[in-house]
Amino acid sequence: MPGYLLDTHILLWWLEGSEKLPAKARDVIQDGQNAIYVSAGAIWEMVIKQALGRLEMPDDLEAVLAGDHIEVLPITAAHTLAVATLPPHHHDPFDRIQIAQARHERLVLISVDADIQKYDAELLAL
Repeated sequence: MPGYLLDTHILLWWLEGSEKLPAKARDVIQDGQNAIYVSAGAIWEMVIKQALGRLEMPDDLEAVLAGDHIEVLPITAAHTLAVATLPPHHHDPFDRIQIAQARHERLVLISVDADIQKYDAELLAL
């Protein structure tokens, strides 16, 4: 089974139980056979947005993720160096690190972001 990396908005929709989360993504996350990851960069992005008052997230996010069998993927030097190999389709640094991580770790990225879909990365077709 492949591993999957959740883009920030996918994680937020999952946590909220939002109907915006595509059924296919929900099925992949719920399937206990799949390894599901979220980038430490996505959590960093969420913390920044929470500090700006732009979103709310659980105070016990690590426990919530663990309960949902979602592992946090640390950002390594190799991941950050891989960002330099990406074409400039997308300028959001949080999305760029997630793309680099997905490519480097050979994970399937789950995202509905049209700019992310321009990259040579394996994506879940939603």
